[in-house]
Amino acid sequence: MRGGSLERREFLKIAALAAAAARSALAQGGTPAQGGIQAQGGSLTRLKYPLAIAMWDFSWLERRWPGAGYEDWDSILDELKKRGYDAVRIDAYPHLVATAADRTWELLPCWNQQVWGSPARNRVRVQPELNQFIRKCADRGIRVALSTWFRQDADDTRMKIRGPEDHGRIWKTTLDSIAAYGLLPHILYVDLCNEFPLPDWAPFLPPNTERANKQGKEWMRDAIAVVRRAYPGLDFTFSITTEYDALQQQDVSMLDFLEAHIWMVQWTAFYDEVGYNYERFDPKGYDNLVEHGKKIYLSNPDHWKAGLASGIQTIADWSRATRKPLVTTECWAVIDYKDWPLLEWDWVKELCELGVRTASATGRWLAMATSNFCGPQFVGMWRDVSWHQRLTDVIHQGPLHLDQPKA
Repeated sequence: MRGGSLERREFLKIAALAAAAARSALAQGGTPAQGGIQAQGGSLTRLKYPLAIAMWDFSWLERRWPGAGYEDWDSILDELKKRGYDAVRIDAYPHLVATAADRTWELLPCWNQQVWGSPARNRVRVQPELNQFIRKCADRGIRVALSTWFRQDADDTRMKIRGPEDHGRIWKTTLDSIAAYGLLPHILYVDLCNEFPLPDWAPFLPPNTERANKQGKEWMRDAIAVVRRAYPGLDFTFSITTEYDALQQQDVSMLDFLEAHIWMVQWTAFYDEVGYNYERFDPKGYDNLVEHGKKIYLSNPDHWKAGLASGIQTIADWSRATRKPLVTTECWAVIDYKDWPLLEWDWVKELCELGVRTASATGRWLAMATSNFCGPQFVGMWRDVSWHQRLTDVIHQGPLHLDQPKA
């Protein structure tokens, strides 16, 4: 509960430690001021069974107005645990932490049609809230995966990232602010950029950066090198959702694992037939989903299921070829969906169940989600507790057929 003297003291302590750690690490090569800073998180490859992970993106911090779903972290984390999840992936806002960890930032919406994050201007503070959230997760045995969508603030602070060394340094500063409070052991991994190198999430990248070209390879390598020097016990990656037609040309040697986002719509012409074009500020896309989505799926469900299964096998084969294990936190049916008149969840859940069972059977996934709608703002899916429990049981009981972990 908020307002108690104990929570107030904890709040002030976290704020002071986080701010001190951030300030002390602002200079490149600086050493953190707080004790225990080198305590390491656990390795993914030491997991005894696959984890069920939910993606709470930037919603965990931005959707805290009444009715938005994340107002009471204690309540929703208890609900997450009840559904069988043991990990959660969130945006750590590293560019904002590295600039001013405890400042209140004004964020601009990246859409108003989707229900991840805020549909309008909003104000947030990252620390000490980030550490408070991690602590609440730790109290429930929930591991935290850190990522970032590089959310745009009113000053567009993300554009101060001039190169991969800057990119790595802001993550080091963010981890410093977490380690300063003894929370690093609860970090599952770090994804340095969501869906790299999409310009939506990394507009600071040089033009024509691709994962399969020299520029993209060097950016990933050099950014990870900076943060790995400070935290060698953590696992690092850059998540992927594009360039699946150039997997063989990608150098992933610098990644500890592959964080692949996989949906049926990537591997079929479903969205073309529906007329959905990722509209962010125009309801036309959802109008077309209402009109055509379920009808087109039901016209030939085996075709759409086969497309999803083919995509999963392609990524599993990539994992085997590169000897890199997999994590997937965004999956398996459509990319965008929400509670809306005439939008039903049954066919989406059917595809997601197929995705979980197909991916689990390969033994290549160390952690996976049940969908990218596993959050309290997606009421139609969230309230089906037994569905979540059934699928998280499938994940936990799945095999692990992995190569030898790194030395």
